[in-house]
Amino acid sequence: MTIKFGPASLGPVDEAISNLEHFHKLGFGACEIAFTYSVYIKEQDAKKIGDVAKKLGIQLSIHAPYYINLNSAEKPKIEASKQRILKCLEIGTYLGAKYVVFHAGFYGKDSKEKTYEKIKEEIIELEKIRKEKKYTPKLAPETMGKINVFGSIEEIAQLVRDTGCHACIDFAHILARSHGDYRFEETIRLFKSLEEFHIHFSGIEYGDKGERNHLKTPTSDWKELIESLPKDKKIFIVNESPDMIRDAAEGLKIYEKLAKK
Repeated sequence: MTIKFGPASLGPVDEAISNLEHFHKLGFGACEIAFTYSVYIKEQDAKKIGDVAKKLGIQLSIHAPYYINLNSAEKPKIEASKQRILKCLEIGTYLGAKYVVFHAGFYGKDSKEKTYEKIKEEIIELEKIRKEKKYTPKLAPETMGKINVFGSIEEIAQLVRDTGCHACIDFAHILARSHGDYRFEETIRLFKSLEEFHIHFSGIEYGDKGERNHLKTPTSDWKELIESLPKDKKIFIVNESPDMIRDAAEGLKIYEKLAKK
């Protein structure tokens, strides 16, 4: 089993290359670029950043903007959501990013079944455009932490089967959504068809409705995660805690210790 660690942010464009060099020195092999509010990297810069990441052996991924709902009751909002994802795929191609992670949508007034069918249709359409335009990152809808938001492990795994997309497995979200159970065995079984696992991890505060906010990652949780992961896959873990660089470095240190045993 090979696990690569990294943070959920690259920082501003003018610091991106120096940040990648710093991450390389820390032993990181992953970094997610947070386009959570806007796609802030242009084509020329994306190519330069992508070349450096490749040279340093750091696998890039993108987190698409938060303003995405593929099950909106308003068609223009669905179209705007798709355009945001497509823009991430375009810039991600220049970056050499492997995945575009996104929050697929909300149930709203629809049943879970109807929501699933709608989101599935939109992802099939996105996959078609992705292939036509030869965009290289894979679509990776994320497992979500709030119970009123589309994105249970069952829903995301079904999307993988039905659309050919990839997935982002957020174990902190899974813990919050199931009120204290990481569901490692079930999750690994549901996603066993994926050639590699793209994982988000951190500490998390949650309540009756699921996720509240991300916290520092407890050492015991790092150990539990690493010991539960499959041995026959490449694994990339992106840390989303408020102190993501230090937390990712701690995760790497724990992994290296456990690997020596």
